[in-house]
Amino acid sequence: MNWDDFAKWGAKFADWAKSYHETIRDRPVRAQVAPGEVFNALPVTPPDTGTDMEEIFADFERIVMPGITHWQHPRFFAYFPTNATPPTVLADYMIANLSAQCMLWQTSPAATEMETRVLDWLRQGMGLPEGFHGVIQDSASGATLAAVLTMREKALGWAGNIEGLPGQKPLRIYASSEVHTSIDRAIWISGIGQDNLIRIPIAGAQRGMDPAALDAAIRADLDAGMVPAGVILCVGGTGTGATDPIADCIAVAKKHGLYVHVDAAWAGNAMICPEFRPLWDGVEHADSLVFNPYKWIGGQFDGSVHFVRSPEDLTRTLAISPEYLKTHGKDGIINYSEWSVPLGRRFRALKLWFLIRSYGLDGLRGRIRNHVAWSRELHDRLAREPDFEIVTPPMWSLWTFRYAPEGAEDLDALNLRLVNAINDDGRIYLTQTRVDGALAIRFQAGHFDATREDVMMAYDVICEIARGLR
Repeated sequence: MNWDDFAKWGAKFADWAKSYHETIRDRPVRAQVAPGEVFNALPVTPPDTGTDMEEIFADFERIVMPGITHWQHPRFFAYFPTNATPPTVLADYMIANLSAQCMLWQTSPAATEMETRVLDWLRQGMGLPEGFHGVIQDSASGATLAAVLTMREKALGWAGNIEGLPGQKPLRIYASSEVHTSIDRAIWISGIGQDNLIRIPIAGAQRGMDPAALDAAIRADLDAGMVPAGVILCVGGTGTGATDPIADCIAVAKKHGLYVHVDAAWAGNAMICPEFRPLWDGVEHADSLVFNPYKWIGGQFDGSVHFVRSPEDLTRTLAISPEYLKTHGKDGIINYSEWSVPLGRRFRALKLWFLIRSYGLDGLRGRIRNHVAWSRELHDRLAREPDFEIVTPPMWSLWTFRYAPEGAEDLDALNLRLVNAINDDGRIYLTQTRVDGALAIRFQAGHFDATREDVMMAYDVICEIARGLR
């Protein structure tokens, strides 16, 4: 393909994208293929000669599209969405076209300086104080790993990267049972070890960490000669929207001199709306926090916003500067590769710049408020149905329920049948979780272009298919 062909196909791809989003409601939300179907449709050996784009695109439609679960579907109520908005799709197009490697200021000054400015816009929009500084990580997992590594280094007096962990006293990290599994992975990768991730009991309707139990666990570890290193708090956990009492837990952590990281990967988006901020009161005293703009405000995967109070601690943990990565003759610059685990960096800030300028914070706030209101309306309707029970109440736009008709014996099996039948039906997509050991079905609304009608359709589908199981 040459650049003349590229221009022709670029126009065709744009038309295809427009049609895809305009007709997406006609498609089943979850892919309906059987395991191995796509794999077996692909040739066993690679082509030795080039293929015409007409044939490649025809095969894309024939082979790829049937195997796609449509994360851009307005009735995607599973997990959390990865919203693709028109301005961010165009921005991603430009990011790919420029293909800039934005690891250093000098390798693309615009990328570095835009990242600094746009993340400060988000800091202001979320009501965070000026003491926070932002960096875009590849994912919330990457941000959490960076936070855990910083906890490790601070607790070891900055000796871990040099001396390693053998011979050191065991480090301890504290989190509730509701945190995302990315925390477990960060503990593994950092070398701290799964046995040193201490699960603190939860309490209350928000299923948050018990501050008194946190304090007792830290004291017990100190008495046992271990080294408490940090606390990871949760705002809007994936399973049920669990949210720790941030202020009280940070007060305990700071009393013991521990680093605090807040995982608000989904619910952090809602904090651009002032009325939701009481749910994370005290967050201004955290050492770092992360949220994923693509999960709610349309920031387009990938790219997670990681705010830190002390960039110096982060760069002391992660920065390494051989001569070929040094920028000479320039003062006051930021090299964001020193704030991240990967050296390579895409121009992700461009997506956020296009997004915020296109919709404004008020436009983004309106969508979040609608999703919360519609989700709670659906919750109230289903709660009035005699065969259903609410398991956990709404946290923002996320809640869980269970089908529990009179006389049913194995509710776990019944609800697993229900969620599978709903997803096989294709009109909506839901996922399950476990609450206190029992299976429950999750619902969350968060697709950028969802309407009230999309959300209310879930009521009809859930009730229809549940009663069909009898």
